Amino acid sequence: MTIQVEVIETSSLGDRSYLAHDGHVAVVIDPQRDIDRVLAVAGRLGVRVSHVVETHLHNDYVSGGLALARVTGAAYLVGGAEDVGFDRVPVAGGDRIAVSERMWLDAVGTPGHTFHHLSYVLAGPGGPEGVFTGGSLLLGGTGRTDLLGAEHARTLARHQHASARRLSALLPDGARLWPTHGFGSFCAATQSDTSASTIGREKGVNPVLRMEADDFVTHLLEGLDTFPAYYAHMGARNAAGVEPIDLTPARPADSAELLARLRAGEWVVDLRSRKAFADRHLAGTLSFGLDGPMATWLGWLAPWGTPLTLLGESAEQVAAAQRELARIGIDRPAATATGSVEQWAGHDQGLIAELATASFADLATARAGAPAGGPLVLDVRMGNEWRAGHVAGAVHISLPELPGRLAEVPEGTVWVHCGTGYRAAAAASLLARSGRQVVHIDDAYSHAADAGLPITAPDEEPS
Repeated sequence: MTIQVEVIETSSLGDRSYLAHDGHVAVVIDPQRDIDRVLAVAGRLGVRVSHVVETHLHNDYVSGGLALARVTGAAYLVGGAEDVGFDRVPVAGGDRIAVSERMWLDAVGTPGHTFHHLSYVLAGPGGPEGVFTGGSLLLGGTGRTDLLGAEHARTLARHQHASARRLSALLPDGARLWPTHGFGSFCAATQSDTSASTIGREKGVNPVLRMEADDFVTHLLEGLDTFPAYYAHMGARNAAGVEPIDLTPARPADSAELLARLRAGEWVVDLRSRKAFADRHLAGTLSFGLDGPMATWLGWLAPWGTPLTLLGESAEQVAAAQRELARIGIDRPAATATGSVEQWAGHDQGLIAELATASFADLATARAGAPAGGPLVLDVRMGNEWRAGHVAGAVHISLPELPGRLAEVPEGTVWVHCGTGYRAAAAASLLARSGRQVVHIDDAYSHAADAGLPITAPDEEPS
């Protein structure tokens, strides 16, 4: 049997794990914390996991590598230069790992995303099949180089350029590329719509393989925006060694407890779609629907370690959220509740609230009939999005900054928007919780100009 590679996608975090096998034994690369998904793939294929490999100590999720190795009895391969608190098989660039008689990995030192990053060339009797690149060479870009501190970003960017060139020179054009990041993860310096690629394709489209080192470093560093606050906790936890995941149901809360938690100012999170939230929700709850990257934004905004209560329409919805949050180290919700908004409100149906929604066309109409300067528009997109162009006269506070800057939002009704509507829903719920009158613009930003709203950039603003 030829070597096969199975993709285990975690689209909510923008990452991929891989299981490569020869029909009998398998190696798993960069597994997420919920290893039951990996075990299910191995069971379906009837293969034994003999090796588990980390390309680097991850900053965007809690690894399942140690737990998977212990459950399966596999060898756990981690860079020998990494300072970790558990037993592992230390690996360095130039090492060859024989997974079976028909399949092996060649480790290649590819610093850049981190100082001790390794990539792994998958090969068999017919030669190289492809390379697992982790956060090194990605589809159309590379991993970001500032996660270990801004003071290292330039040095690591130069390493990233050299590492990508090393891989392109080492492998044939037909070799496939299997990165861990780059599918929406903030670990990627840029995003790509491509789902598969080869070394040859990347030579034609990837800036790191087309630009000289100085130009690439400038290009990469100028494009970096902020990354999730919870990243600060991931690397240290992965280095220490991660305990097995606990996905057993969290304790249910009745309406009295929900209201007590809301009165205490705790984060009570509504997992339903933003449209359902706007229609009716429990006043004071926050909108982080499971129909978007819930874990990324909730994990970013909520103070680390704060109690989280999850509200869903069903036990399955709450369980899915619990799984996603555990991937980033938020292990157990403080409480959960399922059912309807009416059930959550209990005897006080006056606690059920609505959220006004609108389109950019509605905003244009409101502006046409309002005094100069109104209504107030709040743009909660990221800095790079704002700098590329925004609605003239809008106020900019990115969503990650909003919880700490609510007092800076000018008085009056706030019309809040983002790029597609998801982040604006979270922002609108935060503003409503603080007592503000809010209109959620649930619309694509690309529709703003079509609606007749003037679009400008910072260097075009009057001084």
